[in-house]
Order: sequence, then structure tokens, then C-alpha cells
Amino acid sequence: MKKVLVVDDEPGLRQSLGLLLTDAGYTVTAEQNGRRALDRAIAEAFDLVLCDVRMPEMDGLTFLREYRQRGGSALVIVMSAYGGEDAAIAAMKEGAYDYLPKPFRPDEVVLTLRKAEERERLRQEVAGLKAQLAAGPGERGLIVASAAMRQALELVTRVAEHNTTVLITGESGTGKEVIARAIHRASPRAGKAFVGINCAAIPEALLESELFGHVRGAFTGASSDKTGLFESANGGTILLDEIGELPLALQAKLLRVLQESEIRRVGDQKTRRVDARVLAATARDLEAEVRAGRFREDLFYRIHVVVIELPPLRDREDDIAPLSRHFAARLAQRLGQPLSLSDDAIAWLEQQPWPGNVRELENAIERAAVLSEKEVLERRDFEVVPPLRTAERPGGEDGTLKSAVESAERSAIIDALKATDGNRRAAAQRLGVSLRTLFYKIERYGIS
Repeated sequence: MKKVLVVDDEPGLRQSLGLLLTDAGYTVTAEQNGRRALDRAIAEAFDLVLCDVRMPEMDGLTFLREYRQRGGSALVIVMSAYGGEDAAIAAMKEGAYDYLPKPFRPDEVVLTLRKAEERERLRQEVAGLKAQLAAGPGERGLIVASAAMRQALELVTRVAEHNTTVLITGESGTGKEVIARAIHRASPRAGKAFVGINCAAIPEALLESELFGHVRGAFTGASSDKTGLFESANGGTILLDEIGELPLALQAKLLRVLQESEIRRVGDQKTRRVDARVLAATARDLEAEVRAGRFREDLFYRIHVVVIELPPLRDREDDIAPLSRHFAARLAQRLGQPLSLSDDAIAWLEQQPWPGNVRELENAIERAAVLSEKEVLERRDFEVVPPLRTAERPGGEDGTLKSAVESAERSAIIDALKATDGNRRAAAQRLGVSLRTLFYKIERYGIS
């Protein structure tokens, strides 16, 4: 509940504003004296201040000036029955957010406060987005608005300084790697390497060599020694993404690494000490995997020290708007042109189930931006989806909606190019997209 300080020497106005704003959902404190109000505004944290201009001992403009000089950060709205436009300009110069001429209607006051709140929310959001963009173009960014994600972030803060193994769970695309990087950045190991490996993306025959390295002659093709990822992460952090996909034989070797802090390269006789903090992530239910005999129970308990569970995006609707604006701002920077989302587009995005979670949301915004080529994306830019051509299977190669859409786009582009004998301009017209969009898609999908 927002806190409002009302400063006015008229008792009737203080009382009426107190009742009005309380009914509107604010917590109201009132003062009749500018000097006392200033001391209170500095001592307590207020979100908004409604201040009269003409008051005994300290007028409103002096209050505003000294309040800003002493570090006050609340949004100040000045009220006055005198001065008109000149008073408004003077108030704005001193840092007021808005000016209310007396007498005013009750709905004017509430509307002005709501606008001030929205402005401050947007200002903080923009500042957060700028900070995320400044962190580096490769970072997806940690955008936290929902209560569930704030709890996850609190856990990140608490475990970061320790070397405890952390298991991060959640559906695919919920941001498990983002959380892992946040733990690393907040830890004493932040100056060292962060190394991530997706255990499901590397063939089983190569996975041991990737993790632990190998020596020359260890197997056919091993023409030189190779450093594994655990050694590369020495002093830093290693993320074992999709740890539930590790073969049982490798699970036993990983358990030894966690217990002894040493690795043995493939084909080597000696062990090597490593100091790498291990973070693990999985979309699987590891307890069910243990019961099914696909995951070692001893390894499960070794990595199940601290668990950070990330809820799916459909269960944290409050994160969708700030995430969407963040992705749009980052995409605008990459494309070198303005890009934002309308309120209607945000409302539509918040209503979607997002089975692919944050990753799917990010891809949807990029796709809409590229296909529409507009500076402000509207709801209709997201509702237009090309027809799926994979009738035998609802998803693409991996069964997801994202890959199905990409497969359908690629097929449509190939068909259009064939129909126009490779004439890209004609193909773009046939598809109803710009030539630039077609070039982008051809490069993205590797169409020759």
C-alpha cells in the first residue's frame, strides 16, 4: 500500500484528502506545518507527497527545494489556489512531478496520484532495463517482479557466498542458467570462469572427455591432451545443465569428483585436484528418476543440498510485462532501431500459457519484431501465426511449439522460393513480408 504525506495548513482540506485517499487505497499521513512535514518526510519513507504552496513558516516551494537537497525521493505534487501557470512552472523547476490548481475535483487528485505512480514504475523499469543492457549483450538478464521469483532471488543471495552445491529445477525455458549465472556473479568466485555444459546435448561417448578431459592416445582421434570443463572451471563455477540426462556410469564418476574434489582425465593414471563449485539444473523429477533406477540415489542426495525451484511463466504473470519490455529493449539495441510494446500487446502476452516459458516469450517478441518491422508492436503482430504443416506431429523436431513454428516458416520460405525460381523479391511478395525479413529468415534457417 502506497504511503502519502499531505501537507496543508487548512484542516478541512487535510481531512477531506485523508478520507479520499484512504478510500482509494493509500496510507495517509497529514501535517499542517511545512517545517515539521519536511522533518517527517526525511525521517519516514513516503511514496508521494501532496503539498500546498502557501503555508506559514515554510512555503511549499521552499519545502520542495529543501526536501530534494536532503535526498528526498518521493514524487511531490504541489497544490495551490494562487499563481496559476507561473506557480506551476516554478514548482516544476524545483522538481515537482505535477501541479494541482485549487479547487480540484476528487477524481483529479486520485488520477494525478495514479499517473505519478505509473511514471515512477516506468522510470524504475527503464533504469532496470538499462542496467541489464549494460551488464552485457550476452546476458538474458534477471528480471524479477513476481513473489515466486523474488523468493528464488532471496535464495540466490543467501547461497551465493557459500560453496554449497545448488540444484536448480524447473521446466525448460524458465531461466535455470540465468539463475546459475546470478549465483556465480554474486559469489566470491565471480572473477573466475563460469563454465556451463548441457549434459543432454553431447553424445555419451564424448561426454566423459568433455567433462574431465583426456590424454593423448586415450582413444582413436585423441592426438593431444585435452583439458576438461572441470579443469577449465577451476577456481570458478561449473553448471551441469540437464544433469538428469547423465549416463549411470558417468554419474558414479561425477559423485567421486563432488566427494574428493579431484578428476581423472580419460586414459590417465593420475588424478588432478580441481576447485570448481558445482551447480546442477534439471527439468526432470530426479526423485522419480531415482525410483526408476535411472539416477543414482547417492548422487541425488549429494546435489540435493539447496534446491531453487523456478515456477513456469504461466504461474508468474507479474514477470511477463517487465520481461517483455526487457527483451524488446535489448532487441532494439541489437537491431539499431526503436522498439516497444503497446499496452494491448502486453495484455495479450500476459494471457498466453507460454509452454516454452521465458525462452518462448523472448522468441515470440523477436519474431513479431522482425516480421512486422514496426517501432511499436501491437497485439495483432503476435496473433498472426503461420499454419503448421507438420500434420503428422504437433511439434517440430523436438515436439515443441517453437520448433513447429520454425519448421513451418522454413517450409513456407522454401516453397515460395521454388515457386518463384529463386527470385527473393518475388518470394517476399508472395509470403507477404519485406525483403529484409526474408533475407533474415533465409540466413537464420540456413536456406541455400
